[in-house]
Amino acid sequence: MTSWTLSALLVSVLVVASYADVYMQNMRGSNNRLNGKGRDRQNANRLFDSQNNARGGYNAGGLIYYEGSKVVLEWTNQHQCGGDNNNCELVVQYMCSDKLRNGITEKTIPQKLTDCEKDDCDTDLEYGMHEDHAYYEHCYTRKRNHGLYTADQDMNNRATARHTRQDNGGTRYGYECPEERDYYPYFGPTPWKDIVVMTGNTARCPYYKAESQNVKARSHCVSNVHDLPKEVRSDTNNLNNHFKKYPVPQTEEECQDYASTLKKDGQTYEITGEWKTEAAYGIPAPDCIQSPYSRDNHLGNGKGGQPNRYEWTIPNEIHDQCTLRIRYNISTGEFPWETDFKSNGRNRGNQPCKACAVNLGDQLGIDEWDAQDRGYILTGNPDILPLTDEKGDVEEKFELKLAVNTDQYGRTFEDRSHMFAIRERPAGVPANAVIHNLEVKGKRGNIVQTFPATEYDFHHFSTCQEVKQGDYIHVHWTGSDDNPNNNAGQGEAGTDRSNIVLLEDKVYSYPSTNFGRSYPKNISKASFLGFSYEDAQLLAMAGPHTGGDIEELDENGPSFDLGIRKMDKPGIYRFLCTRNNNFTNRGQKGCIKVVASAAGDAPEKFPEESNDVNDALKTVEAEMMKDLNMS
Repeated sequence: MTSWTLSALLVSVLVVASYADVYMQNMRGSNNRLNGKGRDRQNANRLFDSQNNARGGYNAGGLIYYEGSKVVLEWTNQHQCGGDNNNCELVVQYMCSDKLRNGITEKTIPQKLTDCEKDDCDTDLEYGMHEDHAYYEHCYTRKRNHGLYTADQDMNNRATARHTRQDNGGTRYGYECPEERDYYPYFGPTPWKDIVVMTGNTARCPYYKAESQNVKARSHCVSNVHDLPKEVRSDTNNLNNHFKKYPVPQTEEECQDYASTLKKDGQTYEITGEWKTEAAYGIPAPDCIQSPYSRDNHLGNGKGGQPNRYEWTIPNEIHDQCTLRIRYNISTGEFPWETDFKSNGRNRGNQPCKACAVNLGDQLGIDEWDAQDRGYILTGNPDILPLTDEKGDVEEKFELKLAVNTDQYGRTFEDRSHMFAIRERPAGVPANAVIHNLEVKGKRGNIVQTFPATEYDFHHFSTCQEVKQGDYIHVHWTGSDDNPNNNAGQGEAGTDRSNIVLLEDKVYSYPSTNFGRSYPKNISKASFLGFSYEDAQLLAMAGPHTGGDIEELDENGPSFDLGIRKMDKPGIYRFLCTRNNNFTNRGQKGCIKVVASAAGDAPEKFPEESNDVNDALKTVEAEMMKDLNMS
């Protein structure tokens, strides 16, 4: 078997431990939340291993996207990406499955089948589930990849793919496979389809594209453990102990010869393997681009004061049960990215091994053996001798201990969306028509209460984005009624609500003023994007008015979907949410500029589009003087 070397999500190591996070802002990342009312998530093990701070994530809320529509994905990552201070990889993927669901409890789905309704965890709707039970069963019975770099982590009696350098204890997070989570591209089958790889080294893009399961089949050894009686498969301690000794092999040759005997309650079961190939997904290879820039120690915007973004075209995989995930790895170049098992800091007897560990002498300009003697090797909490005397001899009386944890070097973080649906385009919307998505980002609260999420914003249209006349737009958003009750906001405590109303025209023509006055236009006298009066009513009230107090939208739900509409009327449309326009710096406003498809369709020039700033300033001054009765 060819040993697999360190993969791209584990490119190299940091000289300090990596405490970082990644949070999806759109699509809205869950960070393992469901519908908890607290600021912290309730269960970090619910679906996946995020390794993020507990404060992040949005509550569940369903959204529908139409095939071929443009969704601007947006995220924040805590440490630098796209710069010289570290190596950074961001991998975005999606999956759809008939079994995938949000669930109705914060509890982690059981591993024992007998703990689930009808002894079938795949169909027990109480629990959230992304990967299914069989997938995890493959993971914790399959031999881990011994060609990977595990530093000095204790991997003794940790023989299967649930044990990795980042989590050698094999903690379970839903049905996620730890080894697949930590490495990309993964060498076994995965249910995830690749969207984009963002990398600090685009020279590796051909490799990523060629190795993606989008275009390359994956083969693996499949045991018959799935055919055993449910009570046998539910004895997870017995299975774990068995496969510690007899893990399902990774190569075809070993698979053909694989056989082991499992005992349970006086019965004997023969475990065998069959080599199977899972076909490629038959979709284009993932996009591969330079990682966008973000600075160190900052969960915020990138260059230009705008969040880092990637525009995803929704695939034509029509399904009601899909999810999206992003994985974020940071590491540095202190030693080669292809470092593998030969540099693991433990020998065959599982004892700490100085000579085995990564030697950092080359980085310091000192001899390899001298570096080893002075502690300059990658190992946990090393004692180092940093000083030499005037003769060049090491000062052995001056010793420092570095705080180093090797399971956090080359560390991967993750976030996933809640379940969303992909639908066919409605009749009458051409297959080649551009569909934009207008959504709401953020949640209830001020900037401190919502962090690391954000306050409310009209996603992607918070600045004046251009679209073309004849394009389509899907206006929809979601939210929650289970935000913390003490979070700042208008309307009923704990609730998210949004609406869209056009702003009154600007008073002054100076080109750098705000979007407009924070007063809504009369909806009977203005048309948002050329929509009908009925649509304007729905947007203003966030749905049909069924009675009750509509002043702060409390009677309507947190989610809204107008559907797809064509943008036929050129112009600049500034709009706001009438509810979320209070407290600290909150101002939920947006702007869309519909560019005419033909010269004859262009509207009259707007004052704010004047290129003559001096004339604009004179106009402002004259109007202000008039208002003060000083003209």
